[in-house]
Amino acid sequence: MTRDRLFLLRPGFEDPAYPGQRFYCWHCALMEGVLASFPALAEKLDVERIAWPRPRQAAIELVGEQNQSLPLLVLADGATSRHQTGSHQGRAFIADRDAILAALSERHGFPDPHP
Repeated sequence: MTRDRLFLLRPGFEDPAYPGQRFYCWHCALMEGVLASFPALAEKLDVERIAWPRPRQAAIELVGEQNQSLPLLVLADGATSRHQTGSHQGRAFIADRDAILAALSERHGFPDPHP
C-alpha cells in the first residue's frame, strides 16, 4: 500500500438490534465532513467506504480481525505516526477519532480542529 487508507462506514446502515431504523456512524460522518471541506487534501489518501456488518474483510486483511472498528486510518507501507494506536504485521494504523484527525493534519496538511 503506497498511500494512507481511511476506512469509513457507508451511511444509512441497519442494525438488527434496532429493527426498522437506519443509522450513520457519527465519527465517520465527522471524517466525511473534514474530507469534503478540503477536497484537494483528501485526494492525498485513499478512502474506502464499507458496509456496517462484520466481518469487515477489507480492514481485516490489513490490520487483523481484532482491529476492524471504524473509522480506521491505515498508514502506507513502512509509515509510522506518533498518533498510531497499533500495528499489525508491521503495518501501523490509527483507530481513534481524535488521533485520526491529528494524523490527517500531521501527514496530509489538513488544518487542526479548533480547540
